[in-house]
Amino acid sequence: MIELFQKGGIVMWGLLVLAIFAIAIILERFISLYILSFTNPLKLVQKVIEIIEEQGLKEALDYLYNNRSPLAKVLVAGLEKVQLGKSAFEDAMIRKAISELSFLDRNMIYLSAITTISPLLGFIGTSIGLIKVFNAIAISGEVEPTLVAGGISEALIATLTSFVIAAPCALFYAIFTNRINTYQKQIEEASNALVEYLLEKGILVI
Repeated sequence: MIELFQKGGIVMWGLLVLAIFAIAIILERFISLYILSFTNPLKLVQKVIEIIEEQGLKEALDYLYNNRSPLAKVLVAGLEKVQLGKSAFEDAMIRKAISELSFLDRNMIYLSAITTISPLLGFIGTSIGLIKVFNAIAISGEVEPTLVAGGISEALIATLTSFVIAAPCALFYAIFTNRINTYQKQIEEASNALVEYLLEKGILVI
């Protein structure tokens, strides 16, 4: 592995930096999107509705205060303004959602950038390798396999490494994007369900 890294040329250092950043971002995204946001929005709202039905609004707020998920904090912001009407209720949730749910898109742009930049670095490595090949041919005056092999090897190693980095980044970007879109849709559906329930019960007024 070290030998291949050395043969790949100077661009391998740039690819190594990108690979380290990519791994760090993928781990951060996995923790944020699959562990910190593990609460199902629809189930959480249904639980809140059940508590309101059986015990009351205060107990529902107490339940949400003890729930550490970002969505619980968004719902708390709304329920604390429930006496002020529908507009105040929704505005409070929207403002809180902007801050609490900002983690959803965090670092995604960098993961996308790595997916694009790593092949470009690979192509630079390919160009450098081919330049060495042609320089070796120009100096020797003939096509000597031993002279050509080193440059071609450098070109192929850099290109292959860039694709090895870009492919998983593209895959995880698609997976995380789907998770974000699904979670946002669930949050919207859950919030609408809570608003409709509160309006129906007369707890929230227009």
